[in-house]
Amino acid sequence: MSETRILMFDSGVGGISVFKDIKARLPWVSCTYAFDNEAYPYGELEPKELIQRVESYVSHFVKTQNIALVVIACNTASTIVLSKLREKITIPIVGVVPAIKPASQRSSLGVGLIATPATVTREYTHELIRHFAHDKDVVMLGTTKLVDMAEQKLRGVPVDLESLDRVLRPLKGSVDVAVLGCTHFPLLRDEICQVLGTEVLLIDSGDAISRRVEFLLQERFLSDSKNKASYEVFCSTEPFDRSALQLSFTQLGFSEIRIQPLKDA
Repeated sequence: MSETRILMFDSGVGGISVFKDIKARLPWVSCTYAFDNEAYPYGELEPKELIQRVESYVSHFVKTQNIALVVIACNTASTIVLSKLREKITIPIVGVVPAIKPASQRSSLGVGLIATPATVTREYTHELIRHFAHDKDVVMLGTTKLVDMAEQKLRGVPVDLESLDRVLRPLKGSVDVAVLGCTHFPLLRDEICQVLGTEVLLIDSGDAISRRVEFLLQERFLSDSKNKASYEVFCSTEPFDRSALQLSFTQLGFSEIRIQPLKDA
């Protein structure tokens, strides 16, 4: 059986949370993880620039690495670029959206949405709430601090629980289910649970994405338990604190971090 390789794309390391779910479900699938750290975080970019960067970077890897499927592991990018990206790339492309529907189904008190400011203000997010949580109280919390905390955690920096508590305080006592609406946030699951308490259920999109990837790949390939997957990682510019970040990627089975500048893609 020939190698089945997927591309996972994000502006930072948040997509690692999604990678873990996919790896657990599909250990035979190889992965290229590419992150555009030069433009991190994507929530601060104008849509036109974001679309241009994602199209250029993703197209490069699809053309050069025999990619079977693309996962846009970024909520902000998913809500902006998917339709245009699918016009240019014919292989399956999977995006991520906040898990509002399953959260609403499991909530009796209220739903908290923890996301980036860009996701919280996006009309797409409000559509999800109108369709799937119209009968629930939804508390939306837009923050970039948790994104930075997750990036730092993957580099070995302990999470400041007091700072995390200050960010999450608006949710306390108001919700019994919280949606981790950014792929970075599941990397902070343990710490968020400590702050909000075990009575608040945390839900993210990782499992749903892994099931979608499995469905799409099984239409084209057969699983082979003897196939050994390989994992490669690229970024658009030299990452800060490379050694600590490399350690986290190495522990997940990835190769040495390589630089692939956007201008050369």
